Amino acid sequence: MISLEFLNAFKFQTKDSFIHNLDPRSKLIFSIVYSICALMFTEIVPLLLLFLSLIPVVIVGKMTKEWYKSVRGLSFLIIIIIVLNTLFISLSYAIAMIFRILIMITSFSIFFLTVHPNDLALSLISMKVPYEFAFSFSLAFRFVPTIAIEAQHIIDAQQSRGYRMKESGIVNQIKNLFPLLVPLIVCSIKRAFNVAEALESRAFGSTKDRTYYYTIKYQFKDWIFTVYVLILLMVVVIVRIFFNFMPEFIIWSFPV
Repeated sequence: MISLEFLNAFKFQTKDSFIHNLDPRSKLIFSIVYSICALMFTEIVPLLLLFLSLIPVVIVGKMTKEWYKSVRGLSFLIIIIIVLNTLFISLSYAIAMIFRILIMITSFSIFFLTVHPNDLALSLISMKVPYEFAFSFSLAFRFVPTIAIEAQHIIDAQQSRGYRMKESGIVNQIKNLFPLLVPLIVCSIKRAFNVAEALESRAFGSTKDRTYYYTIKYQFKDWIFTVYVLILLMVVVIVRIFFNFMPEFIIWSFPV
């Protein structure tokens, strides 16, 4: 079944790196642009080049281990994509879709691994997102590691009762999701009610004029990073428009 290790991609890691020190808004633009670029292509080579361009960012951000765990956790999903797309479309399309998913997962992993939940809320508020929505999004971001730990506890509890959670076969693995998802959803709903009661007891939303412990500001390095991302977007759009006129290696694909 799909490993819970992929949730490591959404757990903030406190580290000192160039990527960690960037403004959250520049990293949000980075993640969105890379996802848009990935959606522009269904060919292998352009998606492979985009994916390779993300590797140095992962290395500079000192998040190689966490990124590898998140990708390894999705190995079951990757196998399904290869099998289904190869059977019904083509092998080239299947590999291209894998690179597309890897690009989107990696780009947003870079964002979530390097942005503190508090900074995430501040960046959304600075972008004129209503405080209630910004708070809700950052709160959901905070609970991702908690849900992952709780899911692992449920798996351990089910296995201690003799339930086989890791049977082979796609049908069995899909069937094994239900003993995990049902208690996990129930626990998540209970936690949501507890959080709502805690917010009400603290008069959340009673005042519109809020002050913050600190603020975030765009610096020179953030502008440089943003310009690089926007130039990349322009290049990708140009390549997409004139794709049929590109060199043969760009439009290469498997014969099947």
